[in-house]
Amino acid sequence: MADDIILLDFWSSPFAMRVRIALAEKGIEYEAREEDLSNKSSLLLKMNPVHKQIPVLIHKGRPVCESLITVQYIDEVWSHKSPLLPSHPYHRANAKFWADFADKKIYPTGKLVWGATGEVQEAAKKELIESMKVLEGELGDKPYFGGESFGFTDVALIPFYTWFYSLETCGDFSIIANCPNLVAWAKRCMQRESVSKSLPDQYKVYCFLMELKKKFEAK
Repeated sequence: MADDIILLDFWSSPFAMRVRIALAEKGIEYEAREEDLSNKSSLLLKMNPVHKQIPVLIHKGRPVCESLITVQYIDEVWSHKSPLLPSHPYHRANAKFWADFADKKIYPTGKLVWGATGEVQEAAKKELIESMKVLEGELGDKPYFGGESFGFTDVALIPFYTWFYSLETCGDFSIIANCPNLVAWAKRCMQRESVSKSLPDQYKVYCFLMELKKKFEAK
C-alpha cells in the first residue's frame, strides 16, 4: 500500500533517482514528498537526524536512509520481482563495489567539472574521463553492468546520465567521443520505463545546476 511507503525526495538528486528507479522496477506504489532542501521538513529531520539528507524511504513508519542501502533494502523486501542484486556472493560484492565507485569517483569529480573553474575544473575533468573509461572497461560488451539483466550497478550509475549535458557544456568535452559504449549503455537504460520516468530532463538539470553555481559564487 502506498500509505505504508513514503519517499522523501528531491527531483534533481541522483541519489533520490536511484530509489525511484528501484521502486519502479519492483512496481511498488508509494507517496513521494518533495523536500525543500533550504527549509527541510520536520519529518525529514526526524527520520534522518544524523545526516538530515534525502532520500529517505519510510516503510511502515520506519526510515531507511542512504541511497545504496535503500536500494538494497527495496531489493530484499520486495524480492518477488526484478532482482537487482545477483544471488552469488561474489557477483553481489562486485555490484556493490562498482556502485561505491560511482559515489566516490563520478559524483565528486563531476561536481567539480560543473561547479568549479580553471585548474581545479581541468584536473577534475581529466579524472572524470579516466573514471568513466574505467567504468566502460568494466562494462565491456555487456548490455548492463551485471550482464544481460539491469541491476544494482546500473541503478546506482544511470542517474548521473542527467549530468552529461552539464558536464560536457561546462567542461567543454564530449563524453561520447571518450566513452561511446558508456553512452550507448545509458541510452539502453533510458529505454526502460523505470528509468525514463525517474530521471528529469538533462537541460532542466543544467539550468538548476547553473543557478546553484551562481548561489555558491555569490557567497
